[in-house]
Amino acid sequence: MKKIFLGLLIILSYILIIGFFFTNKMMFIKKKSDKEIIDRETSFGLYNQADFDALEKKHFSLPSQFGYSIKGSLIAPHDTNRYIIICHGVTVNRLNSVKYMNLFLQKGWNVVIFDHRRHGESGGKTTSYGHYEKFDLQSVVHWLKKEVGESIVLGIHGESMGAVTSLLYAGMVEDGANFYIADCPFTELEAQLLYRLKVEYKVPSLLVMPIAKPFVQLRDRYSIKGVSPLNAIANIENPVLFIHSKDDDYVPAEMSKRLYEKKKGPKKLYIAEKGTHAMSYTENREQYAEIIDKFLDEIGLESSTC
Repeated sequence: MKKIFLGLLIILSYILIIGFFFTNKMMFIKKKSDKEIIDRETSFGLYNQADFDALEKKHFSLPSQFGYSIKGSLIAPHDTNRYIIICHGVTVNRLNSVKYMNLFLQKGWNVVIFDHRRHGESGGKTTSYGHYEKFDLQSVVHWLKKEVGESIVLGIHGESMGAVTSLLYAGMVEDGANFYIADCPFTELEAQLLYRLKVEYKVPSLLVMPIAKPFVQLRDRYSIKGVSPLNAIANIENPVLFIHSKDDDYVPAEMSKRLYEKKKGPKKLYIAEKGTHAMSYTENREQYAEIIDKFLDEIGLESSTC
């Protein structure tokens, strides 16, 4: 009887340790500080503090439907109805979006940058890799259209988790943007977690995922399986430009290729020759800018560089 009890105790302890360890790593993933982001982006020549400070910004704070504030900035120097919202990746914040902001400002677009939940100045206790974030993006879209008018031409650009968030939002009943640019998204959260388990921990997925999935459902009230751009893509009618670095060492480029293949209607795929994860623009700046111009031209939104 004691052996049975001891065996059950060991199993229970294993389930609790694995469940809490991996879900904590997911939900409370370590974030980069503002200084770390600024130092890195400055070293790449993609951030200039004086230039950023000189821009006129309209800061906003929106109520999320989940009980916290979403903080961001509208930068609108151009007399145009063209706007683009930039969605950053996991561990960073809207400062990481400045390079894309500058790119689109140069193309004559006005830009919104904002912090996803639990990042930067926005509230929220956990990171959900697009599940809750897509509803916050929806709130930003609603605010922007109320602020500047419904008759805008709107694009959404996302990097990594921001790309996933953009695609999940695009796949909702409401499709509030005219086009999307998805830079290095994963196909499904479960597939991405399985890949990272193999690469980072060398742990068989069968020892972790059957435990992690119900723990996430219990602790953060969403399904890992439900975070699936691959499923959402079937509902996206508006144009999507998929971007990925060939040698991405965090999210395999094959994932963008699968999303591109499944997407019906207007679409384009750019696989950058250089760069690792979320480095397609940093390492391929001219080509990145050119492919966006070609994409916009193809969907009838010819770019006009300022």
